[in-house]
Amino acid sequence: MRFSTLKKTDLQISVLGLGTNAVGGHNLYEDLSEEDGKNLVRAALDHGVTFIDTADVYGEGRSEELVGEVLKDYKRDQYVIATKGGSDWRNGTKDNSPAYLRSALEDSLKRLGLDYVDLYYIHWPDGKTPLSEAVDELSRLKQEGKIKAIGVSNVSLEQLKEANSSLEISAVQLPYNMLNREIENDLLPYCVQSNISVVAYGPLAYGILGGTYTEDFVLEEGDWRNSSPLFEEGNFEKNLHKVERLKKVAEKKGTDVSNLALAWLLEQPGVDAVIPGGKRPEQVQSNIAAAEIRLEAELMDEIEEILQD
Repeated sequence: MRFSTLKKTDLQISVLGLGTNAVGGHNLYEDLSEEDGKNLVRAALDHGVTFIDTADVYGEGRSEELVGEVLKDYKRDQYVIATKGGSDWRNGTKDNSPAYLRSALEDSLKRLGLDYVDLYYIHWPDGKTPLSEAVDELSRLKQEGKIKAIGVSNVSLEQLKEANSSLEISAVQLPYNMLNREIENDLLPYCVQSNISVVAYGPLAYGILGGTYTEDFVLEEGDWRNSSPLFEEGNFEKNLHKVERLKKVAEKKGTDVSNLALAWLLEQPGVDAVIPGGKRPEQVQSNIAAAEIRLEAELMDEIEEILQD
C-alpha cells in the first residue's frame, strides 16, 4: 500500500481509502447486509487500507455505529477515520451553524466509540451560515483535541476559498472520476496551489467504471444513483462504450478497468486519496492492487483520447 500525508498535518493516509455509505446506509441503498458491511471494513483494515470515510447521514447514524463496532478490534494507530456533519437528517435540512456542528460531532464520536476523529468535514454548505464561521468552530474543536484536521466537501471554488480563509482546510472531498472531471476546471488547481489534499469520492463513477454493467442494467427504485447524470439514458450507454475501450488499456497493464480508473486518479496532481465504496469484502481485495499501479505518459495519453471522445 502507498501512503500520502494529509496536507497541513502529520497524518499518513493510505492512498486507497474506503467509503462506507453502503455500510449501514439503508437510506441510500436497498437490501443492505450489515454483516457484509462490517466485513467490508474489516477486509479494508486487514489489507492495508487505513483511511476509513463515513458520515453521520449514512443510514442516519447507522454507518458510524457499524464502523465503530469494527474499530473496537483495532488499535487507534491502525486507522485514520474521517466523518462528516452539517446535514440534519431528522428534519431534512443542512445546518452548518457552530452549535449544530459541535453537537453533531459529539454524536458522531459516541456512535464511533472514539475520543476524537482524525478528519472532520462539513458535508454540504447550508447556504446561510458563512463557511468561515463554521470552520472557526471546527478550529475550536481541533484545539480541544476532538478533531485532528478540518475538511469540507461538495463545495464550489468560491465556497472553498471562503472556508479556507484562515488557511485551516487540510482536505476537500469532491466527486471525481474518469467520467466526471468538473473539478479539473478550477477546484483542483486551487487545491494544488493552496496545499489542500483532494480526496476523490465516486472514483468508479458509482459502479460504471467497475466494468460489469451492460446496457440492460437497471437501478433499483430506491437507489440514490437514479438522480445521477451518469446513469441518464444516453449518457449511460455512452459511458459504457468508453468503459469497453478502457478495458483494452487495462489489459496492457495486466489489470481490470476498475483498478485502471483508480490508478488514473492517483496520477492526478493534488489527489492524495481515493475512496471507493463497496458492499462486499471481495471488492476491497480487488481494489488493493490499484495502489501499486503506475501509468506511463503514453498510457495516460491513450486514456485521455478515449475520455475526450
